[in-house]
Amino acid sequence: MKQKHVLLGVSGSISAYKAADLTNELTKKGYAVDVLMTQNSTQFITPLTLQSLSKRPIHVDVMQERQPDRINHIELAKQADLFLLAPASANSIGKLAHGIADDLISTVALALPLSVPRLIAPAMNTVMYENPIVQRNLGILKEVGFQEIEPREALLACGDFGRGALAATETILEKALTALEVRSV
Repeated sequence: MKQKHVLLGVSGSISAYKAADLTNELTKKGYAVDVLMTQNSTQFITPLTLQSLSKRPIHVDVMQERQPDRINHIELAKQADLFLLAPASANSIGKLAHGIADDLISTVALALPLSVPRLIAPAMNTVMYENPIVQRNLGILKEVGFQEIEPREALLACGDFGRGALAATETILEKALTALEVRSV
């Protein structure tokens, strides 16, 4: 049986450190985890950490082509059995909702076959999450097949209490595994 590929997008959020747990758990379960990072996310967690856990190269630069005979973002999209953006910043949500492909995550997302499940787990300040623009962008993404893993209500890194904390790792894993099982059927 072919090993399933998970594309884990990590955008610029303080919750980026939780990508280590997601990468580790998915890898332990036998999935090939290709981590896609925005430049901003590398300020919160290093690519080396995620590479050590995934045992795979980490992808940050949309213009870096490791193999001249292949276009990296197209190859990654073709191999994907699941696209998971966790954490999803307001910036990444806006880019995806409007087809702006100026980083590796947004470029790969646009190249995904429609049959690939797409999960998005927002993480941001409550006021940002509840902003009508962010909510409209999430609505657009849902209309085109993304499934939101809603954030939790918690004490946020900024000191505010409210809805916006990244969903629990267990919740994200459960949704990811369910999406992968459904795709197998």
